Amino acid sequence: MRILLVEDDEKIANAVKKGLEQESFAVDVSYDGQDGMDSAMAIEYDLLILDRMLPGIADGMDICTALRKEGKKTPVLMLTAKDKTEDKVYGLNLGADDYLIKPFSFDELVARIKALLRRPQNNVGNILKVKDLTLNTLTHKARRQGKDIELSPTEYSLLEYLMRNTNQTLTKEKIIGHVWDFDADILPNTVEVYMGYLRNKIDKPFMGDNLIHTIRGFGYKVGK
Repeated sequence: MRILLVEDDEKIANAVKKGLEQESFAVDVSYDGQDGMDSAMAIEYDLLILDRMLPGIADGMDICTALRKEGKKTPVLMLTAKDKTEDKVYGLNLGADDYLIKPFSFDELVARIKALLRRPQNNVGNILKVKDLTLNTLTHKARRQGKDIELSPTEYSLLEYLMRNTNQTLTKEKIIGHVWDFDADILPNTVEVYMGYLRNKIDKPFMGDNLIHTIRGFGYKVGK
């Protein structure tokens, strides 16, 4: 799942990015409001983490407000040093989904991110299931027919995205946009290569129906 972090403190931003990448998220970072605004409006992220106070012509609330005016329902987690109730109420009323007060625990940040990703359209709980395949989004463990499946961080991210969109045909462009970040070294056949890795782990070792399907000319899907 791909996240945009907009935070002007580079030390905090880089530490959060590194930590979230270890949790198998793809993370893009913007260090000022305008760059964050441009990225949030141009790219379909799975979640935004916005610092409330940002340098430049746009702050976190401006980004959130613009996003909602465009009808985008991307979950927004606001980071802020302002801990007064009225500040939280103001932000929530403008469209933020959650607030986290600085300084914060990284574990709490991850827990809140996962909670937001379970809401409305993604409300499938911690266990994603397609037939006899399960994926635990808390432990990052995959199992099929009672056997554990070892996944690399990128394989996990790809499988999670596919399973959150069961029976939907996903183009290569859409997959790249949700599984890899700006800095990733994406080659023309990167998606094909990783889909091959997943097939070798998810389908080939097991009896029964294949779960990963190529929709020729369109993309891939997991499901029937």
